[in-house]
Parts: sequence; structure tokens; C-alpha cells
Amino acid sequence: MALLSRTAARRTLLAALGAGVLSTRRPSAEDADPTGLDVPAKKDIAMRLVSSAENSSLDWKAQYEYIEDIGDGRGYTAGIIGFCSGTSDMLALVELYTDRAPGNPLAPYLPALRAVDGTDSHDGLDPGFPAAWRAAAKTSAFRTAQRDERDRVYFDPAVARAKEDGLGTLGQFVYYDAMVMHGPGTDALSFGGIRGRAREGADTPPDGGDETAYLHAFLDARVWAMKQEVAHRDVSRVETAQRVFLKAGNLDLDTPLKWKVYGDSYEIG
Repeated sequence: MALLSRTAARRTLLAALGAGVLSTRRPSAEDADPTGLDVPAKKDIAMRLVSSAENSSLDWKAQYEYIEDIGDGRGYTAGIIGFCSGTSDMLALVELYTDRAPGNPLAPYLPALRAVDGTDSHDGLDPGFPAAWRAAAKTSAFRTAQRDERDRVYFDPAVARAKEDGLGTLGQFVYYDAMVMHGPGTDALSFGGIRGRAREGADTPPDGGDETAYLHAFLDARVWAMKQEVAHRDVSRVETAQRVFLKAGNLDLDTPLKWKVYGDSYEIG
């Protein structure tokens, strides 16, 4: 059920996050003077933090070729953000790549990706798909497509919503990481459901609430959601990383940063 809800949630991304608002937003002072995770150096920190959890490495740029089935019920997980063959985002990525580069190594697998979407099946993908992924990842076109889909599906909507909720750099990262793991949408185990649960216990800053208190409520809600799925029951990604920054009052996600994920220690100086 969790897999299917995540798939459906990703398919309804624009509706769930207010596509009309996002698509009609007018340029503002923030566009000319980036803040929060829109600052390139801060965005790179966010990518490294996610990579520590997704790939046990701070080198997120080394993950374009990554692909394996990690046994979480989502089929193949691959690339810089963990695109999954069972949750629609890998399919959308390969479709985008094929639109831009017809005849690429992954194009022949589009029918199989459509067939296995929503499942953990490898039917039609084995044995050649992993090798084709790695071959494609050597091209600048596929690397660019990965970054573009990461931003379109996860990063940009998460940062936009966080800004609407009055959150600074850390809060924007907290939203982004939740979006990556749980997918967008409104069901209880997706980003929208987690946000809704958090708002039941704390107000966002625009509603008169305290930013730190709200972020603790959001992390509490996320931990609850993680514990509903066997694959996510290790909550160190929250408790020994994001919660550490929050307790330290580091709302700007300033370096140096020290944290642990799944027992491994990391540092950005």
C-alpha cells in the first residue's frame, strides 16, 4: 500500500503542491538575490546531506551511475536522488531523457518501465537495464536530465513550500529530504500528509508559530511516517542529523556540520 500511495502521490505532484500558484509566481527580489537553498553553496550542502543517507557518501556527483535493488519494494533505485522503477520518477526521467536524446541506451526499456511502474518487478528490465543505466550516465545529456528531474519533482517544490511556510535554510532542507524519501502528495505517508500532521501540533511562522517548534513538530511527524514502513524504520536520518542541527539552533545550515546516518559519521567543514 505504501508503494502504491507513493507512486500515486508523485503522479499528482503539481496538484498537491499548488501548481497554479507555483506556475504563476512573479519574479521577486529573492529571484535576483538568492536566499536559503537557492544559494548554490547551500544547495550543494543539501545534496551532500541527502547523499550521505541515500548513498553513504558525501560525493553526490559520483552517484549518476549508481543503480541497485535495495529490497525496499520499489524495484531499482538509481541515480543522484534514488529514482525508482516502481514509483514513477524513474519512468519520467527516462521519458525526459529520450525526448532530448532519442536512441539513447535506456529508450528500449521504456515499455518495461511503464509495465513495472507501481511494483517491485524487474520484468523486461533484466539483465541489461543496469548496464544501460551506467552507460547512459556517462553522457552529459543524462546527467543533466537527472538534475533537472530532481529539481522539478523534489527540490523546487520543497523549497517553494518551505518559503511559503516561513522556513529558512534548514527548514527548506528538512522539507526537501522528506520529499525525496516520501514523495509528494496528501496521504498520511507522503510529504503533504506529514506536513498536515505537523500543523496539527504547531503553527508555521506565517500563522504566528515559532520556526524551531514547528520544525520539531514536522520531524516528529516524519519519524511517525517512517516507522510505518519497514524500509524506513531506522530514523537516524532525522534524529542524528536534522534534529542535531535544529537543537543546535543552526537554522541557516551553516558549516561546520557534523552528523550521523545509519551509524556512520560525516562532516562538512
